[in-house]
Amino acid sequence: MIKFFLYISISLLVFNSSFAKNIDIQEDIKIGFVCELEKKILKNSEYNYKTFFAKDLENQNLEKFEIDAKQPEKLLINGLSLFLSQTAKFEVKVVNKDIVLFKAFDEGKNYSESGIINRKSGELVHEITIGIKSDNLEKNISFYLCS
Repeated sequence: MIKFFLYISISLLVFNSSFAKNIDIQEDIKIGFVCELEKKILKNSEYNYKTFFAKDLENQNLEKFEIDAKQPEKLLINGLSLFLSQTAKFEVKVVNKDIVLFKAFDEGKNYSESGIINRKSGELVHEITIGIKSDNLEKNISFYLCS
Protein backbone atom coordinates (compact mmCIF):
# COMPACT_ATOMS: atom_id res chain seq x y z
CA MET A 1 0.00 0.00 0.00
CA ILE A 2 2.80 2.41 0.89
CA LYS A 3 4.46 1.50 -2.41
CA PHE A 4 1.39 2.72 -4.34
CA PHE A 5 1.13 5.99 -2.44
CA LEU A 6 4.83 6.60 -3.00
CA TYR A 7 4.36 5.80 -6.68
CA ILE A 8 1.42 8.23 -6.95
CA SER A 9 3.41 10.95 -5.20
CA ILE A 10 6.35 10.47 -7.52
CA SER A 11 4.10 10.43 -10.57
CA LEU A 12 2.44 13.68 -9.46
CA LEU A 13 5.87 15.27 -9.09
CA VAL A 14 6.77 14.06 -12.57
CA PHE A 15 3.47 15.40 -13.94
CA ASN A 16 4.08 18.79 -12.35
CA SER A 17 7.65 19.02 -13.61
CA SER A 18 6.63 17.75 -17.04
CA PHE A 19 4.22 20.63 -17.58
CA ALA A 20 7.27 22.87 -17.89
CA LYS A 21 8.29 20.72 -20.86
CA ASN A 22 5.15 18.97 -22.07
CA ILE A 23 6.82 17.05 -24.89
CA ASP A 24 10.05 15.19 -24.21
CA ILE A 25 10.36 12.04 -26.29
CA GLN A 26 13.95 10.93 -25.94
CA GLU A 27 13.81 7.58 -27.73
CA ASP A 28 11.88 5.60 -30.30
CA ILE A 29 9.99 2.63 -28.86
CA LYS A 30 7.33 0.22 -29.97
CA ILE A 31 6.47 -2.12 -27.13
CA GLY A 32 3.51 -4.15 -26.00
CA PHE A 33 2.44 -5.29 -22.56
CA VAL A 34 -0.01 -7.64 -20.94
CA CYS A 35 -1.19 -6.00 -17.72
CA GLU A 36 -2.94 -7.42 -14.69
CA LEU A 37 -5.21 -5.15 -12.65
CA GLU A 38 -4.09 -4.91 -9.03
CA LYS A 39 -6.54 -2.37 -7.64
CA LYS A 40 -8.79 0.53 -8.50
CA ILE A 41 -9.57 3.69 -6.55
CA LEU A 42 -12.89 5.44 -7.22
CA LYS A 43 -14.02 8.93 -6.32
CA ASN A 44 -17.55 9.81 -7.36
CA SER A 45 -20.92 10.62 -5.82
CA GLU A 46 -21.05 7.16 -4.24
CA TYR A 47 -17.41 6.63 -3.19
CA ASN A 48 -14.84 9.02 -1.79
CA TYR A 49 -11.52 7.50 -2.92
CA LYS A 50 -12.60 3.98 -2.06
CA THR A 51 -10.15 1.20 -2.95
CA PHE A 52 -11.30 -1.96 -4.70
CA PHE A 53 -8.90 -4.84 -5.17
CA ALA A 54 -8.79 -6.86 -8.39
CA LYS A 55 -10.28 -9.94 -6.70
CA ASP A 56 -13.41 -7.88 -5.91
CA LEU A 57 -13.87 -6.62 -9.48
CA GLU A 58 -14.73 -8.23 -12.77
CA ASN A 59 -11.69 -9.04 -14.87
CA GLN A 60 -10.34 -5.72 -16.16
CA ASN A 61 -6.88 -6.86 -17.23
CA LEU A 62 -5.26 -5.41 -20.33
CA GLU A 63 -4.49 -8.14 -22.83
CA LYS A 64 -2.84 -5.89 -25.40
CA PHE A 65 -1.50 -2.52 -24.19
CA GLU A 66 0.85 -0.93 -26.73
CA ILE A 67 3.05 2.16 -26.78
CA ASP A 68 4.51 3.56 -29.99
CA ALA A 69 6.80 6.58 -29.66
CA LYS A 70 8.97 8.31 -32.23
CA GLN A 71 11.19 11.30 -31.75
CA PRO A 72 10.59 14.22 -31.68
CA GLU A 73 6.92 14.13 -30.60
CA LYS A 74 4.86 11.16 -31.86
CA LEU A 75 3.18 9.10 -29.14
CA LEU A 76 0.42 6.57 -29.66
CA ILE A 77 -1.25 4.57 -26.86
CA ASN A 78 -3.43 1.59 -27.78
CA GLY A 79 -5.35 -0.87 -25.66
CA LEU A 80 -5.66 1.16 -22.47
CA SER A 81 -8.90 2.96 -23.37
CA LEU A 82 -10.90 3.84 -26.45
CA PHE A 83 -10.35 7.56 -25.79
CA LEU A 84 -6.55 7.24 -25.75
CA SER A 85 -6.52 4.88 -28.75
CA GLN A 86 -8.42 7.41 -30.85
CA THR A 87 -6.37 10.51 -30.04
CA ALA A 88 -2.89 11.61 -30.95
CA LYS A 89 -3.33 15.00 -29.28
CA PHE A 90 -1.66 14.34 -25.94
CA GLU A 91 -0.83 17.50 -24.00
CA VAL A 92 1.91 15.74 -22.07
CA LYS A 93 4.22 13.25 -23.75
CA VAL A 94 7.34 12.10 -21.92
CA VAL A 95 9.26 9.01 -23.00
CA ASN A 96 12.68 7.95 -21.80
CA LYS A 97 14.45 4.72 -20.91
CA ASP A 98 12.66 4.48 -17.56
CA ILE A 99 9.14 5.89 -17.95
CA VAL A 100 6.37 6.76 -20.35
CA LEU A 101 4.09 9.56 -19.15
CA PHE A 102 1.06 10.92 -20.99
CA LYS A 103 -1.98 13.12 -20.46
CA ALA A 104 -4.81 13.92 -22.88
CA PHE A 105 -7.94 16.08 -22.64
CA ASP A 106 -11.15 16.10 -24.63
CA GLU A 107 -11.90 19.20 -26.72
CA GLY A 108 -13.86 20.89 -23.93
CA LYS A 109 -11.17 20.10 -21.33
CA ASN A 110 -13.81 18.53 -19.11
CA TYR A 111 -12.49 14.95 -19.41
CA SER A 112 -8.91 13.76 -19.12
CA GLU A 113 -6.92 10.56 -19.06
CA SER A 114 -3.36 10.22 -17.96
CA GLY A 115 -0.96 7.48 -17.19
CA ILE A 116 2.55 6.65 -16.21
CA ILE A 117 4.31 3.36 -16.72
CA ASN A 118 7.64 2.43 -15.24
CA ARG A 119 9.25 0.42 -18.02
CA LYS A 120 11.65 -1.33 -15.64
CA SER A 121 9.18 -2.49 -12.99
CA GLY A 122 6.10 -2.73 -15.22
CA GLU A 123 3.95 -0.68 -12.84
CA LEU A 124 1.22 1.29 -14.61
CA VAL A 125 -1.07 3.92 -13.11
CA HIS A 126 -4.00 5.03 -15.29
CA GLU A 127 -6.22 7.92 -14.17
CA ILE A 128 -9.51 9.02 -15.70
CA THR A 129 -11.04 12.33 -14.59
CA ILE A 130 -14.62 13.18 -15.54
CA GLY A 131 -16.35 16.52 -14.97
CA ILE A 132 -13.22 18.59 -14.45
CA LYS A 133 -15.18 21.84 -14.67
CA SER A 134 -18.07 20.67 -12.50
CA ASP A 135 -18.63 20.39 -8.78
CA ASN A 136 -19.12 16.62 -9.18
CA LEU A 137 -15.61 15.66 -10.24
CA GLU A 138 -15.15 11.91 -10.70
CA LYS A 139 -11.89 9.98 -10.67
CA ASN A 140 -11.06 6.43 -11.57
CA ILE A 141 -7.46 5.43 -10.80
CA SER A 142 -6.31 1.96 -11.84
CA PHE A 143 -3.09 0.24 -10.85
CA TYR A 144 -1.67 -2.51 -13.06
CA LEU A 145 1.39 -4.73 -13.14
CA CYS A 146 2.56 -5.23 -16.71
CA SER A 147 4.95 -7.65 -18.35
